[in-house]
Amino acid sequence: MPRREDLDLDHQSSFIALSSCLQPSIEFIFDSKASLISCLSTMVDAIVSFVVQKLGDYLIQEAIFLKEVRNEVESLKNTLGWMQCFVKDAEEKQDDNPLIRKWVSEIREIAYDAEDVLDKFLLQVHNGGSSGTSNQLEMDEGSTSGKGSKSKFFASIKAGCGLFRKGKEKVKLYSIGEEIAALRKRLNDSARNRELFCLQDINYNKREAAAENSKAHQKLKQLRRSASFYAVEENVVGFEDDADKLLAHLLKEDPRRSVISIFGMGGLGKTTLARKLYHHNDVKQKFDCCAWVSVSQEYRTEDLLMRIINSFDFDYPSNLEKMREEDLERCLYQSLQGYSYLVVIDDVWQKETWESLKRAFPDSKNGSRVILTTRIKEVAERSDERTHVYELPFLRPDESWKLFCEKAFQSLNADEGLEKLGREMLEKCGGLPLAIVVLGGLLSKKKPQEWRIVRDHIWRHLRADSIQISHLLDLSFNDLSYQLKLCFLYLGIFPEDADINIERLIRLIVAEGFIDQNEDDQVMEDVAKDILNELINRSLIQIGKISWGRIATCRVHDLLRDLAIQKAKELNFFHICAQANRQTRPLLVSSCRRQAAYSGYFWPQDANNRLSRSLLHFYHERQYVIQVERDLRWLFSRFSLLRVYDAEVVDSFHTGVLSGFPLPEEIRQLIHLKYLGLRNSPIYLLPPSIEKLQRLQTLDLSGTLCDLPTEISKLTELRHLFGNFSGYLPIENLTNLRTLKYVRVESWNRLSPDKLINLRELHIEDNEWTREKVLFTFNSIAKLKSLQILSVKLSGECSFDLLQPLCDCPCLADLRLRGKIEKLPEDIHVILPNLECLSLENSNLDDDPMPALEKLSNLVILDLHYDSYSGKKLACRAKGFPRLEILQLLVDELEEWQVEEGAMPRLRGLRIPEDLKSRIPERLRSIPPPAEGECEET
Repeated sequence: MPRREDLDLDHQSSFIALSSCLQPSIEFIFDSKASLISCLSTMVDAIVSFVVQKLGDYLIQEAIFLKEVRNEVESLKNTLGWMQCFVKDAEEKQDDNPLIRKWVSEIREIAYDAEDVLDKFLLQVHNGGSSGTSNQLEMDEGSTSGKGSKSKFFASIKAGCGLFRKGKEKVKLYSIGEEIAALRKRLNDSARNRELFCLQDINYNKREAAAENSKAHQKLKQLRRSASFYAVEENVVGFEDDADKLLAHLLKEDPRRSVISIFGMGGLGKTTLARKLYHHNDVKQKFDCCAWVSVSQEYRTEDLLMRIINSFDFDYPSNLEKMREEDLERCLYQSLQGYSYLVVIDDVWQKETWESLKRAFPDSKNGSRVILTTRIKEVAERSDERTHVYELPFLRPDESWKLFCEKAFQSLNADEGLEKLGREMLEKCGGLPLAIVVLGGLLSKKKPQEWRIVRDHIWRHLRADSIQISHLLDLSFNDLSYQLKLCFLYLGIFPEDADINIERLIRLIVAEGFIDQNEDDQVMEDVAKDILNELINRSLIQIGKISWGRIATCRVHDLLRDLAIQKAKELNFFHICAQANRQTRPLLVSSCRRQAAYSGYFWPQDANNRLSRSLLHFYHERQYVIQVERDLRWLFSRFSLLRVYDAEVVDSFHTGVLSGFPLPEEIRQLIHLKYLGLRNSPIYLLPPSIEKLQRLQTLDLSGTLCDLPTEISKLTELRHLFGNFSGYLPIENLTNLRTLKYVRVESWNRLSPDKLINLRELHIEDNEWTREKVLFTFNSIAKLKSLQILSVKLSGECSFDLLQPLCDCPCLADLRLRGKIEKLPEDIHVILPNLECLSLENSNLDDDPMPALEKLSNLVILDLHYDSYSGKKLACRAKGFPRLEILQLLVDELEEWQVEEGAMPRLRGLRIPEDLKSRIPERLRSIPPPAEGECEET
């Protein structure tokens, strides 16, 4: 790579030309004022914000060495930042004007194409402009990033941005004149179109824009507010258990006013359940007066108060509509004074809603109740200081089938063929009542022979048949911030019904560039985790498995996944490669930057999209190792702009004599790569050229036995390293490393980890049985001040030394040890004060560990696995284990377990030997075993 000072003036002047070309692309946007930005589609908002952020980052990070153009780069970066702020802060941007949508899409293409120019420029800078790289950047005519070859900025990129030679050779430039000319022409055309169609005269403020929502939106909104919408339904299917539980809270003899918050995904039946409670005879008899009000996303407190007063049917003043908010509060408060009341506040989106209303509701200590329904967990939990939160579950299969039959078979007999088709479609609904009702209603109007057509395109039919479903989904999506939108859309790229590994998803989201570095310098992975938790709280993601107290996997309801795919298609955000069967190949789309294939493999003939930034291959099936090597060699040569490549190789290889192959040298060309996943691959060695991947954040070789070259030490941005590593590990300088698994004991012992100051998760394993008595010390672990999760698994006669050094790891919350321990320290609660999860296996402890472990005040999960304790008696004293929730005792020799009253007050999951159950206190016998995976590694 050339020295920065060796760059000649021709190179710099070309970059100045590129900068001056891009500057008008932003300035002409501002000429139309912020009011036009407010008309952007909420979906394009997310994409443009993302791409603009990446452009700004690239310009400042990679062009800074061009001394002569530093000012131009800074100016462009600042202008891009202003555009990003406007797009982020616009709250209501949905508009039905096709001209605006077209103009907005041009903005998106400008951003994408400008990103392409910069990425290719940087590729030439870093790769030295070899002939191979030059050819690589030539594009097939018409294969640019927009829609249609004639309307593209770069119909053909005939040359790269620069050619660098080693030594004293001068830097030569390939012409970028055609690209700049094409860009300028496109910008001029956009400016003329803006004037021609008078787009600059649109001047909606936020409230006016909201008032211009679609007629369907307004119709459904009015329907929710009408009395007929919450009229009682006869024969409501499901909710029996839910209604009984909530009815008990409504009717219990507690005189204080309290709030019952029902939350769950849109369409789950929260309103139906609240309506069932509202009309229950016992409820009518208990409360003196009842009212119902629907809130939705846009509301005025004065309007809500007025509608509540009307719903209570009081004798209200004639000037009610002219009253101020304070007067309305006083009127309602005085009208309710002394009465027991029930008020249902339906479809709440903000926790401030009840806060702004509750002053008008007196607590007369006569058992008044408030029912609040919301999709957002945080709103449910923080609505009031006295709140009972209830998460509404999906319908059970039997309830789903009963509801479906009531709607679908009104005029048809359910023969065997229809029942089979019906159950197939019902499974897609995933227990979501709204989807089941709409599907049943749709099928009730179809002839039997038409059911199969509906099944093949189920979600398209449901959306077309019901404004409720489309509106329900749009409400949830449009309420998200731009980062939440990007992450939600990205979930659609995973296979249907997939259990998505949360940690892997977080790493992908960070590598894709969806996460901003916030002002507090919060770790990007933590920001991504917060975003996923927000999507969970908004009921847009379902929690899958929970492992060691943390969410391990998540799922997306089919209806929401279909929404993500639909919007991603509109945005050209990702493409799922079609493959009818294993014999046909998945086809890439030339204009899309993210591609996913669910089976099979990419053939060389397929990949005409050299602009792809992400390739995700979920089941890369190959019979022969040589085929995998050929695929990777070709892929690395072809897709030079990749940021993410993730593949899960099916590990059923016919390897012949050779067991694997080195990672192809062509990997050196992927200088933009941030995420490389090759799980279960037959790779046994990384080449020295891996050092070229200076942006690499994640290297995932899980399930792979692989040696690391010394050049890995130069990947200073590496944050996560996975594989089965042995021998010398040249990672001592990787100061950004957060995750390391799995390394051999002998390899770790040779390390000096002083510089691994950011390491959070470490897994050390030694699966080779040996008679040699090796003592593992924690002295080196004590240097890892950020360590949160530590797993050390020894084998054979190996054992652990004293645990005392771990007191220097203040963040350690999860400790899993396999191997002999002489004795647990009595002051373990002082050594590990923040420990939440502890697993011991093959420890062979002679003394009862409970007296020491029960002092761990933050311990939530305790797993005493096989051979962890060799004694026959355990004793837990009162007030011991104050926060323990999960206990697993798989101790073979245990004969007696004494548990005093008051011990383990929060225990909710217990697994013990079957023959011990009859000898434990009665209150513990009814505790169910932990859920699947709660004490297992994922």
